[in-house]
Amino acid sequence: MLIRLFSFYVIISNLLLADIQVFNRSAGSESEIRTIRDKKVLYMSTKDLARSLSSKLFENQERKKLVLYVKGKRIKISGYTSFIMIDDVPYQLPDIVQVKPGDLYIPVEEFIRIIKLTVLPGINYDNRREFLDIDVVRFNITGINIESKSNGTIIKLNTRKPFSERNISSFINKHGWYYITVAGAMVDTIALKGADTRGVIKKVESDQIGETAQIAFKLGSKVVSHDWYQSLDPNEIIITLRTPLGKNAVRIEDVKDRWKLDAVVLDAGHGGKDSGALSKYGVKEKDVVLDITKRVGRLLESNTNIKVVYTREEDVFIPLKRRAEIGNENNGKVFISIHANANNNRNIKGFETYLLSPGKSEDAVSVASRENSVIQLEELKNDYEKLSGEGLIMATMAQSMFMKESEDLAAIIQMELDKQLTTPNRGVKQAGFYVLVGASMPSVLIEVGFLSNAMEEKSLKRANHRQKIAQGIYEAIKSFKESKEKLLAEE
Repeated sequence: MLIRLFSFYVIISNLLLADIQVFNRSAGSESEIRTIRDKKVLYMSTKDLARSLSSKLFENQERKKLVLYVKGKRIKISGYTSFIMIDDVPYQLPDIVQVKPGDLYIPVEEFIRIIKLTVLPGINYDNRREFLDIDVVRFNITGINIESKSNGTIIKLNTRKPFSERNISSFINKHGWYYITVAGAMVDTIALKGADTRGVIKKVESDQIGETAQIAFKLGSKVVSHDWYQSLDPNEIIITLRTPLGKNAVRIEDVKDRWKLDAVVLDAGHGGKDSGALSKYGVKEKDVVLDITKRVGRLLESNTNIKVVYTREEDVFIPLKRRAEIGNENNGKVFISIHANANNNRNIKGFETYLLSPGKSEDAVSVASRENSVIQLEELKNDYEKLSGEGLIMATMAQSMFMKESEDLAAIIQMELDKQLTTPNRGVKQAGFYVLVGASMPSVLIEVGFLSNAMEEKSLKRANHRQKIAQGIYEAIKSFKESKEKLLAEE
């Protein structure tokens, strides 16, 4: 009799265990989940879990099935099977789901692992303490808007917060799908599923993999270029997909590729009432860059048959919009805007070249904001209202016809300046410089050095250093011209 009682006690103690303690951070609530153990596997109550998650629960007692809805995902659990279904995708458990009166019990650790991977990255289970920590993270990609334009399609992903450039990547695969991946994002797959497709977009799909969101767009036609940037006001990830312009595009490309580089537009930044950056000891950006610009011009006029077009040759104020117009009116084939940089961190130094595009890095946005601030000195400030947000994106898409040539020119400039200077090569970057908007030609903006850095300020004050910069820019223009003519000769 004693032996029987002891055996019964052992069986009961193996089956009835301490509850799992639960803390739901989002709800600020504590709860418990009943457990049982069978063959060393710990199981938990599905109904208790649903209550802890504050999720909707549907039950079919006759068929021994329970369905949970968590963050827009449907989790189907069936008794006596070793599979669960998440949005009709099967996932295998190590053991079958146990059926108990009025409830289903699921293997704890494997189930939590699957849920963490597919539905709820913020769920964590400590098996030593038998403690479940739940953080139901709010969706931070919440919606989508697709707009069709004459030269492409703009996609806006609504976000609750800005994402860093390093967390976003995109590509087009060989099957005609455009993918954008955002690390640290939670995407509302239901909201995106009902997207109103238009333009080049034929279908939208999204998936959540752990703490990474991936959105896929089925493309209905050829895309010649794609880009994205994170807008801050409002919070949006804006994607641009540029498509060919039709029959006119062939003629445009044909004309563009047969240009002879016979005219270069040299734009000395700032001027007149706009001094640009100021060094600690009063060196003005407008004076430094005008001198460098004229030195580049003299090298070109003395050694080549290239026509030099200056946007300014004196200390005068020229509105940003007018600078591109001067270039276009004089049939410029390349537009080069020359500037000197500044930064609150006085240790930063070096040279960099920019292309027109909404800035992604904080550095690039900061530089563009400083250079664009000149519009406050202009009489027709309203001319630039359309260049904020989407307007800048549209300008970028319009200029993208020349993007490849702009990229090539920028890379050559950085290479040639690197040969002339001992300061750091900070590379080719992208930012939304208003001065480059409207230039119907390859366009770049060069920051030749930092006036905020004491060493570079001293260098920029010296004529021989400015001549080295001019020599580098001149060599870059000459090299770009030679490479262009070589390509034309091969056709």
